[in-house]
Amino acid sequence: MRAAGGGKATDAQGNPFLIGKDMSGGYGRGADILHGCTIAVERGEIAVIVGPNGAGKSTAMKAVFGMLDLREGHVVLDGEDITKLSPQDRVVKGMGFVPQTHNIFTSMTVEENLEMGAFVRRDDFRDTMEQVYDLFPILRDKRRQAAGELSGGQRQQVAVGRALMTKPKVLMLDEPTAGVSPIVMDELFDRIIEVARTSIPILMVEQNARQALAIADKGYVLVQGANAFTGTGKELLADEDVRKSFLGG
Repeated sequence: MRAAGGGKATDAQGNPFLIGKDMSGGYGRGADILHGCTIAVERGEIAVIVGPNGAGKSTAMKAVFGMLDLREGHVVLDGEDITKLSPQDRVVKGMGFVPQTHNIFTSMTVEENLEMGAFVRRDDFRDTMEQVYDLFPILRDKRRQAAGELSGGQRQQVAVGRALMTKPKVLMLDEPTAGVSPIVMDELFDRIIEVARTSIPILMVEQNARQALAIADKGYVLVQGANAFTGTGKELLADEDVRKSFLGG
């Protein structure tokens, strides 16, 4: 199954807005974890990476963000090949990345965390902070509180809000609902949909595969570091092989 094009705009070379194409590589001198893996997302899309434990989902995300060296393949953002850039330089180019753990400064207040997210900016970021507070109203209420005192779901909102403070061209989330309750998961997914509606593409690794595919424009099922299935979220949810193998029937 291949992903439907959906009429989304591509650049002059036919590349999606963000693509990690034919990526093979691993960490240090270890064996490759990714094997010809391709992940892409268009403006305003939510693309979700799912698969069994050890499938290379987070590794694929980190490869796109530049956290491991690719032996083969390349990464293109908004028509520019960024394969050789460091993660820090990719942030400057417009990548917002929220890791699964250690993604907030626990001793700082909520507002200080958001201010830290604007470190790459030289302009007035107060409007962006207001937008983050509008998206996550609980953060406005708790802006003077230490982030470490918040619930797990509220901490994730701080982490996503801090990434949004960079005014990213694309937002990348590594298992944003890990360890939160189903109610909080649904709320986070609602906020993620709202971000995508502002034309920011979202690339997300998610352990809650069925729920994530339900909101996904595009889904990638990885197995052993390679693409096993690719399609729209609806296509993958309806595919019998995907349901039996990865979604519990």
